[in-house]
Amino acid sequence: MKSFQQFMLEVYDPEIQGRSQITKQGEGGRIGRKRKQTDAEKKRVKAVGGGKTTPAKTYKDKSDIGITNRKRSPAGRQQQPTQDKGVKLSAREQQRKAAQERRAAKSGAKTKSADELLAKKEKKTVDPNYKSELDKSSGLSKKERKALYKKGERTLRDIRLKNLGKKSEKELTHKVTSK
Repeated sequence: MKSFQQFMLEVYDPEIQGRSQITKQGEGGRIGRKRKQTDAEKKRVKAVGGGKTTPAKTYKDKSDIGITNRKRSPAGRQQQPTQDKGVKLSAREQQRKAAQERRAAKSGAKTKSADELLAKKEKKTVDPNYKSELDKSSGLSKKERKALYKKGERTLRDIRLKNLGKKSEKELTHKVTSK
C-alpha cells in the first residue's frame, strides 16, 4: 500500500508542476502567476561606474493587483455570435450567401468594418439638431460668438489708441535703454 506522499509524487510530478501555467493565486492577491524576472534574466542594465553594470531596478507592483481581471482585448470588443447556436448553413446556402456578398461588393454597398462587426453595444448617435446651452442663450454658433468677441476686442483697442494719440500698439511699448 502506498503512502499519501508517494501517491502525491506520482500524481503531481514536480517537474510538470514547475512548467505548468496553472498556478495558485500569486503573492499580494495577484490573479495570475508572478512573471517578474530575476536579476540574472534581466537584459536591461545600468552603468555603475568603473566599466561595471548592474541589472536595472525592478518596477513596483501595481496598486490594483488582484482587484479585477482585465478585458480580453485592448479595444474592448468581442466576437458576437451571428447565428443561433447549433445552426449551420448547408453548402447551397453558403454558396448563395457568398454570391449575395459578391454582388453587394460589386454594386458598391458599404461593408462593415471590424469595429462595427465586433461591437458589443450600439453606439449612441448625436441628434443633428442639438444645440448647446450657449447656442440657445445667444442664438449664435461658436464661430459667430468668436467673431463677435474679436470684433469687440479690435474696437476696444482702437478706442484706447485713439485716446492715447497713438496709431499702433507698437508705439505703446516703451523700450528701456541702459546708459
